[in-house]
Amino acid sequence: MAEIKAFKGLRYSAFAGDLAELCCPPYDIINEEQRMALLETNENNIIRLELPQAVGVESEEGYKEARSCLNKMLMNGVLADDRGENIYAYEFSFEYENATRSVKGFIALVKLEDFDKGIILPHEETLSKAKTDRFNLMVATGCNFSQIYSLYSDEDNSVQALLDGATTGEPDGMFTDSDSVTHKLWRVWDDAVIAGISAKMTNKKIFIADGHHRYETALNYLQYVRENKSNMGSAAFVPMMLVNLENPGLTVLPTHRIVRDLAHYNYDEVITRCAEYFDITDNLTLENSLKGSLAVCKTGKNAFVLYNGDGNYAVLSLKNNSVMASLLPEAHDCLRNLDVSVLHSLILERLFGIDKENMAQQINLTYTRSIYEAVTAVDEKKANCCFLLNPTRVSEIRNVALTGGKMPQKSTYFYPKLTTGLVMNRIFK
Repeated sequence: MAEIKAFKGLRYSAFAGDLAELCCPPYDIINEEQRMALLETNENNIIRLELPQAVGVESEEGYKEARSCLNKMLMNGVLADDRGENIYAYEFSFEYENATRSVKGFIALVKLEDFDKGIILPHEETLSKAKTDRFNLMVATGCNFSQIYSLYSDEDNSVQALLDGATTGEPDGMFTDSDSVTHKLWRVWDDAVIAGISAKMTNKKIFIADGHHRYETALNYLQYVRENKSNMGSAAFVPMMLVNLENPGLTVLPTHRIVRDLAHYNYDEVITRCAEYFDITDNLTLENSLKGSLAVCKTGKNAFVLYNGDGNYAVLSLKNNSVMASLLPEAHDCLRNLDVSVLHSLILERLFGIDKENMAQQINLTYTRSIYEAVTAVDEKKANCCFLLNPTRVSEIRNVALTGGKMPQKSTYFYPKLTTGLVMNRIFK
């Protein structure tokens, strides 16, 4: 089913500098201040290619600048293709809840497949603006600078065993980033190992964890190449970081919702309307509300926190999930039963009138993984209210994908994010 292959990765040369100064977080979580700081740290930082213009700015000149910088780095030997075809083992280790966790997977090219084939499975909606920007960058550079974070099932650990056996030596690249996450990369060149992993992946489905818009962009780019170029290069494939979904180190954080600029917002009215569907406990502290919401979710019910400002936190617990059948009649129960589905369908859409297009354009809704940012926006009167969610479980993501459903955009936040710059893929050599 899934077809993977090795590739000649594009990597930084030894004289380019320290990997910690060359790699960067994913472009879509970087603000302009951070972008400039990365450029000041090292002029060859991958951000120069991945985000070649100011955050929020999209222009043809910016994409041309990325192409020019890429050509210069190739000419000067700052970047060079590896010899031979490889897959790349990638491990990141981090501290979470007072314990060390690690996730090891492998980076390979994966054949692009339309979602309706059921081989590559998405789990959430995407934002159209991001897809346009990434497409223009791919057209300009003919390069994949980052990987899509994806999962597969490996219950017998057979793929992982091959991978672990090939990574007993020192890594080819290693650094610890500013968030104390340690990243390691091994070049796996043994033909037998590559063939073994490729064979075991053929009967597996691949679940996109993070990077839906990049996958859809790659599909659009493939069509562009077919129509405009005689040489396909590796356009029919996209680089992915593939991780066993049974890996105990996998960590999913919630993405919270900030509601702003509503024409009419009244907390008492919101509570009155919500009371038809929810049991409500308000006048709580932040700590007690988060504990209360999590406790409700552990019983199998849907719950989240509403913050209205002035230290007033409320836990909203859905009385009966049957109402979701009328709101999402075509959806499978596993999608209807998600906290984020309840919030979006029952409150944001039905009570607040924020429709899906509004959400996609982020007119009255923005997203953050920071509770502090969400709460501060309300306290500073920059937002009407915010909703603090519990994390989505990996099993829920898998089940939604298997049933053909899609969660609302920004439903999951896999932590930590993959670093950008350890290995890249030139589509046209």
